Amino acid sequence: MATKKTSKKTLEQDKEFMSAKSDIIFKLLFGNELNKDLLIRFLTAVLKLPLNEYTDIQIIDPQTKRKYKDDKLSILDVKLKTATGKIINIEIQVQITSKMRKRILFYIAKMVSEQLKSAEDYDSIKKTVSIVITGERLIHEHEEYHDVFTVYSSKTNTEFTDVVEIHTLELPKLPKVSDGTELCDWLEFINADSEEELNMLAQKNAQMKVPVDRLLELNHDSDARALFEAREKQRRDSMSRERKARREGVEEGVKKGMIQGKQEGIFSVAQNLLKMNMSVEDIVVATGLTIKEIEKL
Repeated sequence: MATKKTSKKTLEQDKEFMSAKSDIIFKLLFGNELNKDLLIRFLTAVLKLPLNEYTDIQIIDPQTKRKYKDDKLSILDVKLKTATGKIINIEIQVQITSKMRKRILFYIAKMVSEQLKSAEDYDSIKKTVSIVITGERLIHEHEEYHDVFTVYSSKTNTEFTDVVEIHTLELPKLPKVSDGTELCDWLEFINADSEEELNMLAQKNAQMKVPVDRLLELNHDSDARALFEAREKQRRDSMSRERKARREGVEEGVKKGMIQGKQEGIFSVAQNLLKMNMSVEDIVVATGLTIKEIEKL
């Protein structure tokens, strides 16, 4: 019996901790109908919306509709509709690219435009909110971990419309010591990389015990782990392909550079030989260039 317990413990220690930073775990945690209470608590920590907005919250298909066959397909981590029809999407991106801001703008524009049907008026457009959690710095202009972007005049500070709102939550900017806000605790929860960190958070704030327990339950769920491992394999394969493409691109660039450099060197030699009044025939023999190439010089 003792041997079996030791073996099980060793097996558990060998398993990778499944953090809420993983998009698949994030979806299982916050995109689950059974966890609506967690989703609502997180949203109230981020947004300034009346509580009655959450009385009839609907988790909807996170895949935005394509109007045309060649439209880009946008997959959001968690997408929902509030009681009055406001559209909210939450996505988590551990790694970001230089085009991230434009991609966020593209997604929120898609969510606005897909609300309109052919017979509907622009008045039918409901407020659309995008919450973006990043594992890397996205906004380099300041050190605030939470920022809110809307459409407003930079000249008069006048809001043009409240239809779109973008919230950025940057995990690297979290303070070393909590600022005491509920939002900071939620982001520490998402950012946690071990069971020990989660337990410390639950001890510090009893309100976080429920989300901590549910994330730990997911860590012991075999189906959730299978999805997580499949997603991680997909991510690693994608990164491997990108590294290979970059490496091959660099090698090809070096090769072309060497060829170009060699050709430029030969042309330079040919020009010098022409200045020395060497015959074209002799230059052909010396450089391997054709008569036409030498005549162009």
